[in-house]
Amino acid sequence: MSFLRRVAGRSLRDRVRSSVTREELGVEPLLLHIERSQLRWLGHLFRMPPGRLPREVFQACPTGRRPQGKTQDTLERLCLSAGLGTPRGPPGEELEEVSGVREVWASLLRLLPPRPGPG
Repeated sequence: MSFLRRVAGRSLRDRVRSSVTREELGVEPLLLHIERSQLRWLGHLFRMPPGRLPREVFQACPTGRRPQGKTQDTLERLCLSAGLGTPRGPPGEELEEVSGVREVWASLLRLLPPRPGPG
């Protein structure tokens, strides 16, 4: 934000919200950028051939004393908020089919609405 404030010709003393500065400069919120990147990677995972290690790790169901990671839950929440279904269960199969066509997947990612957040 310090860079964006300098570009806009502001300082912290001007007491202008960061969201206003980002909106004026046409910069998307960081959270939206991160979510798009995560979903882009999910599409990449779905398009990988079955033998690739990242895909195998993503689909693995480890057992043991440590709790499972939150990767699946995070991606499920992202997909639901984007209206894309979920990576688990029957909607996940539909999600895999949609991600197989790169142009369709990219257009869905462009349609992601910005999430409301703190200014």
